[in-house]
Amino acid sequence: MAFKRETLAPMMALIFASCVCILFVLGRIVWTGNYRYIYLAWNLILAWIPLLLALVAEDRFAGKAGGDWRFGALAVSWLVFFPNAPYIFTDLIHLTGFFQTHVWVDLTIILSCALTGFVLGFVSLFLMQGLVRRTWGSATSWVFIAAVAGLSSFGVCLGRFMRFNSWDVLFQPLSLYHHIGGWFAHPVGQRISLGFGLLFAIFTFTAYLMLYGLTQLQPSPALARVSPNTPPRPLAPAGA
Repeated sequence: MAFKRETLAPMMALIFASCVCILFVLGRIVWTGNYRYIYLAWNLILAWIPLLLALVAEDRFAGKAGGDWRFGALAVSWLVFFPNAPYIFTDLIHLTGFFQTHVWVDLTIILSCALTGFVLGFVSLFLMQGLVRRTWGSATSWVFIAAVAGLSSFGVCLGRFMRFNSWDVLFQPLSLYHHIGGWFAHPVGQRISLGFGLLFAIFTFTAYLMLYGLTQLQPSPALARVSPNTPPRPLAPAGA
C-alpha cells in the first residue's frame, strides 16, 4: 500500500526525514548523555499511525467509503490518532528553562521532528480528503478539512494541557469524558487552552491549504517541451 507508484515518492521522503530525526535525537543523547529528548522519537512513531490508517482506508475502501461501517471505524481511529502528528510542535515548550546552552541544537531537533510529523499528518489528511471528495463531493471535503483542523486542535489541547493520550479513549474513557465535560462547562475559565486551540486550528488549516496548493503545481510549458533525447515522432502520412 505504502509503496505504490502514486505514494512511493512521498513515502520515501518521509521515511528519510524520520530516519534523520531519529539520528538527531540519538546524536543528542550520545553528545549530552541525557535521555530527555527520547520522547521525540516516540512522538514521531505516533505521528506515523494516522498515515498508516489512511493508507489502509485508501487501499480498501476507495469508491465505497460512504456506506461501509468498517470505513467508519477506520476513520474514527484515524481521527483519534491524527492529533499526534501536529502535537510535536507543542514540544517547543521544552526549550523553556532547560538546556539553554544547547538551545539552537534543541530547536533544530524539535522543529525537524515537528515538521516531519506535520507532513505525515497532512499526507494522511490528503488521502482521507480524497476519499471524502469521491464520496460526497469537493465542497464537503473542505468542510471535512476544517472540521478535522478544529477537532485535532482540541485533541492537541487535551494532550498538552490535560495530559491525555490517544489510547485514553479506551483506557480512561470516564476520566476523559469528565475532563472534556468540565472544559465545555466552563470555557471562560479555559481561556489559554481555548485561545491556543482556536489559533492552532487556523494554523493547521492554513498550513494544509498551502501544502495542498503545492500538489496542484504543474510544469511550465518550457519544462514540458520535448527534450533533445526524445525520439522524434513519426511523420503523418501524406494527405492526412
